[in-house]
Order: sequence, then C-alpha cells, then structure tokens
Amino acid sequence: MKFVLAPDSFKESMTAAEAVAAMERGVRSVFPDAVCIAAPMADGGEGTADALVAALGGTLVTAEVQDALGRTVPATYGFVAAEELAVVEIAAAAGIHLVAVVDRDPRIASTFGVGQLIIDALDRGARRFIVGLGGSVTNDGGAGMLQALGARLLDVDGAELPRGGAALARLARIDLSGIDPRLAGTTFGIACDVTNPLLGPGGASRVFGPQKGADETAMAELDAALGAFASVVTSTTGREVATVAGAGAAGGLGAAFLAFFDSTMRRGVDVVMEASHLPESMAGADIVFTGEGSIDAQTLGGKTPLGVAETAARHGIPVIAFAGRVGEGAEALYGRGFAALIPIVPGVCTLEEALAAGAANLEKAVATTCRLLTVPQHSRP
Repeated sequence: MKFVLAPDSFKESMTAAEAVAAMERGVRSVFPDAVCIAAPMADGGEGTADALVAALGGTLVTAEVQDALGRTVPATYGFVAAEELAVVEIAAAAGIHLVAVVDRDPRIASTFGVGQLIIDALDRGARRFIVGLGGSVTNDGGAGMLQALGARLLDVDGAELPRGGAALARLARIDLSGIDPRLAGTTFGIACDVTNPLLGPGGASRVFGPQKGADETAMAELDAALGAFASVVTSTTGREVATVAGAGAAGGLGAAFLAFFDSTMRRGVDVVMEASHLPESMAGADIVFTGEGSIDAQTLGGKTPLGVAETAARHGIPVIAFAGRVGEGAEALYGRGFAALIPIVPGVCTLEEALAAGAANLEKAVATTCRLLTVPQHSRP
C-alpha cells in the first residue's frame, strides 16, 4: 500500500515532521512493506519553514536582524538551495512574541527586519520566496521592509522618513532607484489566511491594531497614515492596494508585497502544498493521513487538514485525519472529503500528559487505524 502522510504540527506536542515520523511508525507496525510518502504540512503560520525544509530537504538558516523596535535578534528561515527557495515567516523578525506587552507601539514598530531576512536569502541564492504573513506586531504597511531593501520613503522636503506606521502620514514620495535589483527576477508566494483590506473598519489598523498596542487614537492615526501610504504607492506603482483582500495582513505588509513585487497571495495551505509537491506525491496513493492538534468547525476555514482533503479528493483518495482534540462542529468535515476523524488521546488525562505523549499516542492511533484497514470487507447477501 502507498500512504501519504501529510499532517500539520500538533502545537506544543509535535512538529509536522515529528508527526510524520510517528505516523510512519504506526503504519509500518502493520504494513512493514508500505510505501510511505512523508509530506509535513503547514498553513503559512508558525512551523511553515520547518515543514517545507523537512519536506524538500532544505536547511534552517539564522541571520541577525532587527526586531520591530530595532533591537538585534536572531531570526531563522528556511532555505532550499536546489529550488532556489527561501521560506520566511515574517514573525521571525517582526513578531509580536518578540516584544513585551508594555513595549508594543505600532506607531513606531517596523518591518525593517523582514527586509533584512529577504536580503540574506537573496545573498544565499534565493530567487523564489514563500512568505508566511502572521503574528506581526507592526502596522507600517511594509514600509520598513521596503527601506531595508533599498527604497527611500521621503517627505515633501525630500527628507527620509523614520521607521514606523505613524510616520507614513508625512509620506510624499517613494524613491525606488536604490532598491535591490535582484528583486526584479524574484517571485513571492504569500501565504495569507485573512482577507482584510488595508484601510477602514475592517482594515489593518482597526482590526489588528489593538492586540499590537494601539488605542482608539492610535488606530485612527495609523489608518490615516496607511491611507497616505496607499495613495503614494498607487502613484508610484500604478497598483491600487487599499481595498485588495489580504492587503491588511500583517499590519499592511500584504499591501507592500502585492504592490512592489511579483507576488501571488493565496491560502496558506495551498502555497505550502504546491511548494512541497503534495499533489504529485498523491499519484497512486491508497490513502492519505493528515491531522493537527485540534480539528473542529474552524478547520473549515482553510486549515491544513481541509486543504489536504480537498487535494486528495481531486485524486479520488480517501483521507483520515488524526487530532489531539476532535471538537464541536467537526462532523461537518465528513462532507468535505474526510473518511474518518480519529482522536489520538486514549483516555482521561491532563493536557500536559496529552502533549507529552503526543507522538506515542499518534503512533498507536495510526496503527489501530491500519489494523482496521486489514479487516476483510464482506458483502451482505
């Protein structure tokens, strides 16, 4: 039999690669000669670089960059030399987890470090990027990233703006003459699972600003500043980004990618599946195993197991999903390509115990499922 093993991470318990390994042990305990295709997955968020590095045989690279407040931090990204591919999670440089709550101020926070990561990857030979937009503490429309890449953001007097979203209220012109020329031949696959526009009640500042430290006054200030930025972006590039779905992701970083680079924004899991060649891996498979820490109604919003199931359905392959928790609303997934949803926790235990035993529990659940696959199918008279 041929199995495709395509789980996401089980947060705080297993990486996607560790989940694949546990699944394979479970399969081989029943089908020792099975063909097992390892395809660790992610949806563009945390763990995307790890998953693609494991799937494609790349490496994890660490570069010294500046965080959102300009402090030097080590940031890790994935690099697959054979495919000239870099996998960047913007949170590695501009992440909310890097800035204490009391220090968060989206008026001055910058995506400069994201640009530094891109430069480091270009220096290594990357010509394709997968960028996961999620977990940012910034609201600068990607201005800091552009500055790191060589663009100059100027006021009416020709003076360069300081970093941060609030300064964009004074933006008059964007000078691209110094931007890194290698970007002209580089493509960006943007993994994004939000559809917020750049501006307005559903935009970056209003929806995501509060968690980044913005009060009502700061939200209004930042929304107006991003409006000024959007206007200059359109006059510079000819591209309208203010109302584009996803432009408001990561504090408007989505807008910068869409306006200035050869970028395609798609659902995160679709970007990862394509980059890891998952559709091709499914050719001739008998069954697909997927999963993640929790499967419930939110899975229908485009999380990894759903993307895997949709792809398998196009190949006519059944999918079984495993989860630490199968929650409310999960039954709706049975109409979306799933043959079974299997909880892996065998009995009553604490959360800490379940997380610690995650790999062993997943292996046992997969083995039990495989034994069921060996049961003969008898037809009724």
